[in-house]
Amino acid sequence: MRDHLAWGRSVSEDFRLLVFQIAEALGIQPDWLMACMAFETGATFSPAIRNAAGSGAVGLIQFMPQTAAALGTTIEALAAMGPCQQLIYVERYFLPRAGKLRNLGDVYMAILWPAGIGRPDDAVLFDRDDPAHPKLYLQNRGLDFNRDGKITRGECVARVQSYLDRGLSPEHCWRP
Repeated sequence: MRDHLAWGRSVSEDFRLLVFQIAEALGIQPDWLMACMAFETGATFSPAIRNAAGSGAVGLIQFMPQTAAALGTTIEALAAMGPCQQLIYVERYFLPRAGKLRNLGDVYMAILWPAGIGRPDDAVLFDRDDPAHPKLYLQNRGLDFNRDGKITRGECVARVQSYLDRGLSPEHCWRP
């Protein structure tokens, strides 16, 4: 249904139309995709925005260099694209996960940590004391709300949910 779009006032009409098409192809709510992109870009929807934690990621869903390469491009090329051009790569990234994304949390997990798709909210994604992956917690420590050294799926989803809620406010929500 195209009677509104979270964060739709922040993007062009062409961008909105593409988001509706991508969401339909993936079987998800367009608001979920918009909330995730708002979170990943600090609500700028800039295809050139760089990851503040220094991971090398760029763009609407913070493509990592290896992810860009798997999609047949580079982070430099992605950063130089317009928003609608980069949305094509967002769709390419998500298409293999179509049918598996059942809620906002699953859409965000597809971006942050695909192994978290379908997991419960109390699942620990990153642990400060994990000797096998010490950098993962450090790169995502801003998501550790209770500062217990463990980042759960629920903590991650809560951040994105706040962007969804904000994006649905009259100030940001597009309505025809």
